[in-house]
Amino acid sequence: MTALAEDVSALRAPTRRRRTAVVVTRFMAGAGGVALRGALCLPPEEFEPVIITGLADPVLARRAEEAGVHVEVLPSLVPEIDPKADFAALQELTRRFRADAYDVVHTHSAKAGTLGRLAAARAHTPRVVHTLHGFPFHEFQSKPRHAAYVGTERALSAVTDVFLAVGAGVAAEAVRRRIAPPDRLRTIAPTIDRLLTPADAATRERARRALGIPLDARVVGTVGRLDFQKAPERFLDAVALLPHVRALWVGGGPLREAAEEHARRLGIADRVLFTGSRDDVPDLLAAMDVFALSSRYEGLPCALAEAMSAGLPVVATAVNAVPDLVVPGETGLLVPPEQPAALARAVRHLLTSPVAAAAMAERGRAAVTQRFTAEALAPVLVEAYTGNPPIATRIPRARRPLSRTLR
Repeated sequence: MTALAEDVSALRAPTRRRRTAVVVTRFMAGAGGVALRGALCLPPEEFEPVIITGLADPVLARRAEEAGVHVEVLPSLVPEIDPKADFAALQELTRRFRADAYDVVHTHSAKAGTLGRLAAARAHTPRVVHTLHGFPFHEFQSKPRHAAYVGTERALSAVTDVFLAVGAGVAAEAVRRRIAPPDRLRTIAPTIDRLLTPADAATRERARRALGIPLDARVVGTVGRLDFQKAPERFLDAVALLPHVRALWVGGGPLREAAEEHARRLGIADRVLFTGSRDDVPDLLAAMDVFALSSRYEGLPCALAEAMSAGLPVVATAVNAVPDLVVPGETGLLVPPEQPAALARAVRHLLTSPVAAAAMAERGRAAVTQRFTAEALAPVLVEAYTGNPPIATRIPRARRPLSRTLR
């Protein structure tokens, strides 16, 4: 290294670790998992991340603490809109950001992104980063609510230094709707826990015996929260059109009872297994023949990436950034949302065309193993957190008016 390079390196080196607040509404599978895996891939000698969340999954929280990442629970940071709780969360986040002198605030998801970025602006945090996993607006909501969400996201651009979009589809929509300026937007592929090995006969048998599924059954499965976004009723409607096919839903959520009742009404309750929340999802994927995603809207779901890394053929709804992973006819099949008949046809094709399904699964696994790694994400996060090399130059006049109103 030359003398000049050594001088530049010394100037760039931080005198202490950068304190980083990672704010996420639900610290659990999905955005919470992405947030943790991002924190864990940071160089520990340069960064000191802390997770701030409204609701923490005990398993994920334990994993974070064991890795040296402290988890702070803020009960007022609730996922639903609640003016009283939201004001309390904003006040508490602002207080913490000021008291702990964070160098970086990195928010995930819409609710934490709104309150966290506003609090960071009030606390004059030097660097604010927001990850767009998807959007709070979608085609299945009222026009006034849709417009309010878009307007809020646009306004928050003034207090955001860097946007990280999970998938090109999400990034494109952020640009198209003027939510993120192009010079402050990066597209990322989130890391997954581990690249899985495709199931062999032994692991498949072990998974099915543990779940009580017959070894010779044909199984379509999925992983996700039982909520409106994931459209569990459409998944079940598709299963009802597939006689002799069993279904496996891994994950809990507020619509579990409604989903179980829907399965009973369809007359397929004896063919559907709801496991609830599990911490052994990679093992359960081995029980599936096909992975199906029925979501109404998504970012780029890690569950889909994990299924592909496990060598499963996949069918998914063509929403948001899902086509980043599922290239029709190449790495899987795409269907329109809210069309269970189309979902059923695609699942049937994969079950009855094993050679084509295996070829798509193999190409899908190769795509995931090349992109969804900590090695790929770490330098992007370091650049976003430090601005070194600079990603964008903040325009002071674009930020000051909103900041003044928040003091």
